[in-house]
Amino acid sequence: MAQANLHIDLDAVVSNWRALDAQSGAATRTAAVVKADSYGLGAGRVAPALYQAGARDFFVALAEEGARLRPHLGEDARIFILGGHMAGDAGFLRDARLIPMLNSAEQAQRHLQAIPESPVGVQLDTGMNRLGMEAAEWQATAPQLMERGIELVMSHLACSDEPEHEMNAKQLAEFKRMTDGMGLNRSLAATGGILLGPDYHFDVTRPGIGLYGGRPFEEARHVATLSLPVIQTRVVQPGETVGYGNTWTAERETKIATLSAGYADGIHRVLSNITALYAGDTACPLRGRVSMDLLTVDVTDLDTVPDTLDLLGPHQGVDTLADLAGTIGYEILTSLGPRYARNYAEPTG
Repeated sequence: MAQANLHIDLDAVVSNWRALDAQSGAATRTAAVVKADSYGLGAGRVAPALYQAGARDFFVALAEEGARLRPHLGEDARIFILGGHMAGDAGFLRDARLIPMLNSAEQAQRHLQAIPESPVGVQLDTGMNRLGMEAAEWQATAPQLMERGIELVMSHLACSDEPEHEMNAKQLAEFKRMTDGMGLNRSLAATGGILLGPDYHFDVTRPGIGLYGGRPFEEARHVATLSLPVIQTRVVQPGETVGYGNTWTAERETKIATLSAGYADGIHRVLSNITALYAGDTACPLRGRVSMDLLTVDVTDLDTVPDTLDLLGPHQGVDTLADLAGTIGYEILTSLGPRYARNYAEPTG
């Protein structure tokens, strides 16, 4: 079948990073979160564009990700591993010069026993109860780690996309209580935290979803356009149905275009009959169920059926599609499958 195309605007990614860097303040280093292959958009292309724009700190989830990323970045780039030092990671951490964000005393001992000469960071749990050392564990472990040097200490906000949520202030206070006066470089804010203001910025900010055009950074430039090729068109008569389960019935003579993509490509089946694809500015309703490899779309109102229709684009971004699917933009982006041809528009300056 014809291959669908995912167009990624690296100039928009860079522009979004620069905007969040400006909001972070001149005294703060602005990193870039490029885990999950830059949220599905290709870390091997996204991260070098951000490096050229001035980013020097990068965050991924796993040591294997960091090792794959290292050849794409300059010698002065720091790559932090959010999952810390897991069993079997020592070779990756040492050879690729990665910095694990140690999440427990167990990880700290693993690191100090295996590669004590390699740099470390620490992640603290300030109330999210997901990853990181709690206060007592941190108090017991900190002296040994501080003796050999800590690159960064960080925590993660649970509710930063809700600016008025009381959890934000609670976590800020706990982070300060756990780290004030220690002379350590600190990081608390991802995209949402940056938007909460300077109190949350500390020494390093870590924008992620905002780089890729997602909430809560409403001013972000659009990054990803997903264009799906039309394989075939047919005319459906009133009373006829389309797709598995007969979930849509034509009420008028309808021209249906069959497109090459489906739930195997990360297009959620729940979008059946509730979203649209776009031909320029014109919305074309999705009719019938999303199947594994195919979509069926009502193109009756188009004068000419184009070669492709856009599921993601300026008129329907990742968050709009996520709202329809009952999920979040992160999941839409990271679900995009390997069958798309990924094309990149390079930064312009």
